[in-house]
Amino acid sequence: MKKKRFTEEQIIGILREQEAGAKAADLARKYAVSETTLYNWKAKFGGMDVSEAKRLKALEEENARLKKLLADQMLDAAALRELLAKKW
Repeated sequence: MKKKRFTEEQIIGILREQEAGAKAADLARKYAVSETTLYNWKAKFGGMDVSEAKRLKALEEENARLKKLLADQMLDAAALRELLAKKW
């Protein structure tokens, strides 16, 4: 089954519907997601505006990129230490 991807705007719109009084089960059926997904979205995006959600996504992407750079640097440093530890 193909995974459906929702944008931050769509997720916040769905959460606003839930805040307006729509039941989670009805929304889950309407948008073809599980109720658990709705509750996870609410935990992550609840009370946010669209701009805040976009900023959160950008920060998460930047954090992932920086973690990858750090891991690469740590591997390089470990390789250099290993080379320097060898006796010629």
